[in-house]
Amino acid sequence: MPRIRISLVTPSYNQARFIGRTIDSVLSQRGDFDLDYRVIDGGSNDGTIEVLESYGDRVTWTSERDEGQVDAINKGLRGLTGDVVGWLNSDDTLLPGALGRVAAAFGAHPEADWVHGRCVIIDESDRPVRRWVSLYKHYRGRHHSFENLLTENYISQMTAFWRRAVHEEVGYLDPSVDLAFDYDLFLRLALRSRPIYLEDPVACFRWYGTSKSGAGFAKQVEQANAIAARYGKAGLWTRARMRAKKAAIVNIYRALGLARAALGRQ
Repeated sequence: MPRIRISLVTPSYNQARFIGRTIDSVLSQRGDFDLDYRVIDGGSNDGTIEVLESYGDRVTWTSERDEGQVDAINKGLRGLTGDVVGWLNSDDTLLPGALGRVAAAFGAHPEADWVHGRCVIIDESDRPVRRWVSLYKHYRGRHHSFENLLTENYISQMTAFWRRAVHEEVGYLDPSVDLAFDYDLFLRLALRSRPIYLEDPVACFRWYGTSKSGAGFAKQVEQANAIAARYGKAGLWTRARMRAKKAAIVNIYRALGLARAALGRQ
């Protein structure tokens, strides 16, 4: 069988303190695949450009003003040429062997449109945190159904990869959605076909108070519910589950945020 070519894009803006770890995690990947990796930077002025320049010709990158994260990801995705594509944010990282496992999954399942897998949540210093969230998402990923996905987004974006050809049918990211745009794409993919779930950890999601997800979780949950409600399969019971889970998630994360702030004051 021909080797699978994996294309990966990293959107970036003023993430100099993290992006080197992100790039290193990609360039260190080994396995039976070919890699096409690009960084789409939005005109950073915090030292990110110097970090990118330090990699020489090992990383393809551009830096120019854009319309934000979704615009940068869409620009990157539209320019990719791989059989399989995805994006990795500039503060997240891949785990060793991740792309090899992705390539092996697509090779073993030529009928599959997309895959996703386990995620480890880390803090600013790369220490694992919120293990219970990772375990919960692992459980939900192993018991996937379209209706379950309508009630909550349990797919960790940095672990998800899909065949580039599906964009011809499902389109790209919706620029009108600024937080739950990954969930919007996953629902379109899930409506098309069931994903392959990878049991082994694939990537790390970095959680910290000033991150986009960390600071805007309540709005993100609101957007996710509004997106899920567009689908006719979201019946009364599913909508009730959506509302209940939204309330639970928002309250839990608010409590965690308060606890973190209290510990910081000690």
